[in-house]
Amino acid sequence: MIAWSIEAALESLCFDQVVVTTDDEDIARVARDHGASVPFMRPAHLADDYTATIPVLRHALAAMENQAKVKIEEACCIYATAPFVTPAIFREGMDILLADQELDFAFSVASYPFPIQRALSITDEHRVKMVQPEHELTRSQDLPERYHDAGQFYWFRRQGLLNNDGVFSACSAPVIVSRERVQDIDSLEDWRCAELAHQLLEKRQS
Repeated sequence: MIAWSIEAALESLCFDQVVVTTDDEDIARVARDHGASVPFMRPAHLADDYTATIPVLRHALAAMENQAKVKIEEACCIYATAPFVTPAIFREGMDILLADQELDFAFSVASYPFPIQRALSITDEHRVKMVQPEHELTRSQDLPERYHDAGQFYWFRRQGLLNNDGVFSACSAPVIVSRERVQDIDSLEDWRCAELAHQLLEKRQS
């Protein structure tokens, strides 16, 4: 799966170098086989299931700057679990970041398929309850669209990465991605959905 992200990044021509950070030799080998470089291995304390993205990026930035002996002013974090990302959306994200010097981040977002204002919760008594009951009678089409992090990539500036602990701020801009190209992959069910979506996209393009 990581090959899709690497190949899309290389094809975009946005990057001087596509680097993979990992603590796994098998993943490193696959990354190199598909054109990425693995100039360092990720330390164990940044390689567990609970490590946040920002510390990993800060380590990678420091490692690359130490090797290259130059400051890296802009870069992009690309998740390995983003098989539907395209070269064009990488370029769009880069253009958005570079066009506004006040931005620290530009990252992919997608719209929710149903208005979140009409979301339901399930009580301990196994009953339903509206999260925002004031919208029980509001028509779906009258509610403003809302977006979520698509979990694909994060363009960033050096100072933004080093000076902030998160990306959801007024210094971040959205790169809107079609819902058909967004699939979070955390479970076997997610993987199956991604396979089905990939088959449909391939069929459409053939």
